Amino acid sequence: MDPYLQPRKDIIRCCRWLCEHGYFGSLLSAGGNVSVRIPGESVLVITPSGRPYMELAPTDICVVDFDLKPVAGQHQPSIETAMHAGIYRVRPDVGAVVHTHQAFASVFALINQSIPALFDEVALAIGETVDVIPYAFSGSPELVQAVRQTVTNGCDCFIMKNHGALNLGATLDQAWKNAELLEKTAQAYYHALATGQPVTTLPDDTLRKVRALRESRSS
Repeated sequence: MDPYLQPRKDIIRCCRWLCEHGYFGSLLSAGGNVSVRIPGESVLVITPSGRPYMELAPTDICVVDFDLKPVAGQHQPSIETAMHAGIYRVRPDVGAVVHTHQAFASVFALINQSIPALFDEVALAIGETVDVIPYAFSGSPELVQAVRQTVTNGCDCFIMKNHGALNLGATLDQAWKNAELLEKTAQAYYHALATGQPVTTLPDDTLRKVRALRESRSS
């Protein structure tokens, strides 16, 4: 029996939803990537490179260790596998990574602008500020380094400059939900900025409360 069958199935379920809702760009796209950390092991399960997500079978999903050595799977893993492994190394609280090309978050990736804390429930879920990860070529060691340095701020969503979005979570369901929360927030912020009116952010006392609640959850 395949010891990685369930996370493989979970990744396919997540990818199909992301495709159907435009988070990867189109139904035919193989852009973006999704991974799950195997608890208690330095191993991750991740989408393969260049294969349409709507056509994936469990055996198509790759399993590699944190040094990128293959454990199971017949295809090449995503070119961003080193980025996922790097995140797991520096963020032990993260159990899943959902990297997308979602539309409204990608707007901010193109204008190099972070998203401030706008809604208390979103800030509580993903952190105060959605920071921008500096640009580096897809799959490059430079991108891995930029991601590793940025994600240590403890937040769970990030804008990747001229690239897309990065969503983290303790579980795949949480990282998946965070991608949706990020898109909701990015869409609202985009439309708010388009009015030309001042955009209100959360007050300092709310941010202090959010910070304390997030710290208590992680302790």
